[in-house]
Amino acid sequence: MNAKNRAQMYAFLSKMFATALDEKLIKELQSDQAILELVMEEHKEWFETTPLLELEEALNVDFNSLFVMHSLPIESSILEDKEEVLVGLQNPVMQFYFEHGYELTLSKSELLAPDHLSFECAFMQNLILKKEMDAQRAFLQKHLLNWAPIYLLSMMEMAQTPFYKGLCTLGAEFIIADYEGLC
Repeated sequence: MNAKNRAQMYAFLSKMFATALDEKLIKELQSDQAILELVMEEHKEWFETTPLLELEEALNVDFNSLFVMHSLPIESSILEDKEEVLVGLQNPVMQFYFEHGYELTLSKSELLAPDHLSFECAFMQNLILKKEMDAQRAFLQKHLLNWAPIYLLSMMEMAQTPFYKGLCTLGAEFIIADYEGLC
């Protein structure tokens, strides 16, 4: 996969794991056949034909159940099994961001953890756009690969909608394949 497509995939994953889908984003996804096929394959008809309000409710319930109430997609809470989220440079992910010139302003986001899956995917997008191959490999090795694929596959098992089942599978498989492609 070329750098542009890799960056776009990380941007997509970052956006999808940041917050529950709203009506506008659902409509955007419904009009993008390539994304629907990539995420849901044979279940894309469900996403296309379910009435919008019903679809939005089902997706919001699933997102919140998976990524808010059950288990936050935050590296430190997954790996260290802690409720406490490290911020600032005591967080190893934040330190990695700092070392690579990535500025993250948590106060401008609803996501208050620098090692949230959404931020880690956005950081990978940034590294790809800056063509920092060694940093991409290092970040995947030290961070994303250590938790995200296993986490996403376990969330896939718990997902109630075809969209989040497919998204979690896609995310896990992409992160693994991306690392393999870099090595």
